[in-house]
Formats: sequence, structure tokens, C-alpha cells
Amino acid sequence: MLEFAILPRRRLATVPGVAVLAGTLAVWAPAWLPATVAYDLMSAPRRLPLSRMLSFGLVWSWLETAGVMASAGLWATGQSARTDVHYELQRWWAARLVDGLRVLCDLRIEVDGLEVLAPGPVVVCGRHASIADSLLPAWLLGQVAMRPRYVMKRELLFDPCLDIVGNRLPNHFVDRGTDDTGPELKAIERLAHGMGPRDAAVIFPEGAVANPKRHEQAMARLAARDPLRGQHLTPIRHLLPPRPKGTMALLRGAPDADVIVMAHVGLEGLDRLASASQQVPLAAPIRVRLQRFPRIEVPPEPEFAAWLDDRWLEVDTWVDDALTARAAKVEGRS
Repeated sequence: MLEFAILPRRRLATVPGVAVLAGTLAVWAPAWLPATVAYDLMSAPRRLPLSRMLSFGLVWSWLETAGVMASAGLWATGQSARTDVHYELQRWWAARLVDGLRVLCDLRIEVDGLEVLAPGPVVVCGRHASIADSLLPAWLLGQVAMRPRYVMKRELLFDPCLDIVGNRLPNHFVDRGTDDTGPELKAIERLAHGMGPRDAAVIFPEGAVANPKRHEQAMARLAARDPLRGQHLTPIRHLLPPRPKGTMALLRGAPDADVIVMAHVGLEGLDRLASASQQVPLAAPIRVRLQRFPRIEVPPEPEFAAWLDDRWLEVDTWVDDALTARAAKVEGRS
């Protein structure tokens, strides 16, 4: 019962900050909406990017505020330890965010293999191409009533809903600045303990959102540290080399879990919030491919690292083929 009585320092800033943002955007909508529409009509009349982004900011801030209020209500009624109601809240929050993106940014999602997400236990290894990647698995797993356990970077705790609800659910927020990774890997391993038929552990093996600059730097570091592995992964063009230790920790914690590799295409260019306005509305549907590998087909350590590299090469090839086909289709229309 001390959770709201003794707030972490960041929540003293983030919770009221988002509430103020929600109220300000709502109160001043009659002023900023016509102004941004007028500006967009002069600068980008077919896309209206600024109007869309600010409108989504309004939707996001109110969903955040609603999520915080709901979590406070659960705390006040003694339900802060009930994971079932918090998973319901998380599914609602993710679904409403996707609805907002559909309406305002023309988000369309095409999924190949949704049925392989259930039953658990499973470890989902996702491509990390955008700032929206953490939302995608939550929405997909919610479609089949699965309960995700995330391995996420600690910086995401500045999102109030992820901070409050995420800390009540079995998740681990990684401190990427520590030099001693041992405790982090132990915590990730513990995260996977006790997973059952409705549970999925979600991790992004690349460790960061991929973009051309990070790709060049990561490949250079890999070539210097491990020339043979660097040569093997040379064909990778769109992804970052995977970091296998976190995924291996999850598999140690869940020895019966299958592995699901989640590839997607269509979110490229959304690696930073500042670049999002250049991509909306989304020109084409987001394509997602889900592949499930039974645990008996997944090699143990240390062979797992090479196995994951091979899966990442396959994902990169699939992404490249999809992007090439998409570019050809756009060129054919012009």
C-alpha cells in the first residue's frame, strides 16, 4: 500500500506532466488544430503530418492519464497485486493506442502466423526497428489472450503507464549503463521462471532500435571483437547483430519454452520521435511474420548464439525482399 504514498522521484514529474499535457492539448485544441491544419495544407497537404502527430499526442496523453487513474483505483481498492486485472488494463491500453494509430496515422497490420503465439510458454524474439516496437507484441499477444513478460530498457520508465503497471507485472527494465551484466542476466533468467500456457517472454535481441548509423557501428565493433562471427553476419543490411545473452537467460529460466521469431516491415524510419512526422500517414500496411521453433529444435548454449545469428540472417533477407517488393510496387504506381 506504499506504492502511491511514497512515489519514486521520476513519477513526481512524469505523472502530473502527462496529465498537464493531456489537459493543455484538450483545452487548446480549438486553437492548435485549425492552425496546424492550415500549416499542413501549405507544406504537406496530402499528409497533414503535424496535425496527425499532435492529435495522436492528445490521444496518447489521455490514454496515459486514464491508465494512471485506473492503476490508482486498483491500488486504492487493494488490487495492486492482482496481475489478471493489470493484464486486462494493459490489453485495453495497447488496443486503444493501436486504434488511435489506425485512425490518425492510417496504421494497418497484416499478420502471418498469429496462431503460433499460443499456447505458452514461449520466448518471443522481436526485430527492433522503431519506437513503436514494444507496442506491437503487446497488441499481438493480446489478440490470443497471452500475457507478455517484457525485457525493456530502463529509460521506458519515464512513460507513466509502463512505469506503474509495468512494475506490477512480471517485467524487467534493463540498466544498459552498467558494466556488470551478471545481475541483469540473473534478473532476466528469474523473469522467465514459472511461465505457463498463457505466458510469453518478449525480448529484442538487437538491444537498440536499428538505423543505418547504429548498423555501421555495430558491425564494426563485431568485426573487431569476433572476426569470424562478423564475417558470417556481413550479409545483414537492415538489422543489428543480435546479442544472445539475454535470450539465453530467458531460455535458462524457462527450459520448456519454444522460441518465436517476430519479423516485421513497415516501421522503418520511426527510430526517433523526431522523424515520425516524416512517415505519417503510413504508406503501406505493417507486415508481421511469426515463426515458432519447438524447443527440441533450439540448440542449447553455446550453440544457441550461432542458431540465433542464422535466424537473424533469415529475418534480414525477408525484410530486404519485402522492402524491395514494396519499393517496386510504389514505383509502378508513379
